[in-house]
Amino acid sequence: QVQLVQSGGGLVQSGDSLRLSCAASGRTLSNYVMGWFRQTPGKEREFVAAIAWSGGSTYYEGSGKGRFTISRHNPKKTVYLQLNSLKPEDTAVYYCAARWGGSIYTSAAFPYWGQGTQVTVSS
Repeated sequence: QVQLVQSGGGLVQSGDSLRLSCAASGRTLSNYVMGWFRQTPGKEREFVAAIAWSGGSTYYEGSGKGRFTISRHNPKKTVYLQLNSLKPEDTAVYYCAARWGGSIYTSAAFPYWGQGTQVTVSS
């Protein structure tokens, strides 16, 4: 089992930056892939970014590519999502997630989830 606890988020203005954190506990994470997703009302959960805990390779999809950066801090067992140049359309609930290995980035492929954190970007 992997437990994920998120922090960060809030209300910001267009163009601002924000950093989300996701602290992991439980199993050794060396073979895990950590991901960030976001969801708006009435829509499916959308993949944003992922990082391999071992090696740190990253993968991005969607409109956040080039503006968002995923990173990890091994000693703290924490994954971060840096959100830069935020736009109103980035408003969503952001979730961190974990899976054992693999390179499939659908929400169904991730069994472990954080509690979600709201990011609201005003224009």
